[in-house]
Amino acid sequence: MLIRVLKSKIHRAAVTDKNLSYEGSIGIAQALVEKAGLREFEEVLVANLNTGERFETYVQLAPRGSGRIVLNGAAARLGEVGDRVIIMAFGYMQPDEAERFKPQVVLVNQANRAVSAPRRRSKSAK
Repeated sequence: MLIRVLKSKIHRAAVTDKNLSYEGSIGIAQALVEKAGLREFEEVLVANLNTGERFETYVQLAPRGSGRIVLNGAAARLGEVGDRVIIMAFGYMQPDEAERFKPQVVLVNQANRAVSAPRRRSKSAK
């Protein structure tokens, strides 16, 4: 049996722009996409910390180093510039593989630049 687990996450990124007229997706600065181990067109779940909204969309590349997080299309109605979001991708794996797997977690600063990775809690700390 396969289970769905968190594969990667960009934590507390700030929305920098929104474009209702675009065909859809979330634009993410290429450096963050790579650091999180995401791919262009990969499905992501976005959680808006300001509103509690959650929505699925797909990754589009924004310019490297731009720090841009852009809500496009219908997603533009689900957040405002300045809102903090968590962008998550999931994958399927066997339970024994999931035991050993550690997701790529990217914490960002106010300018959406990657900062040091979070400390992982050991299984005994639960």
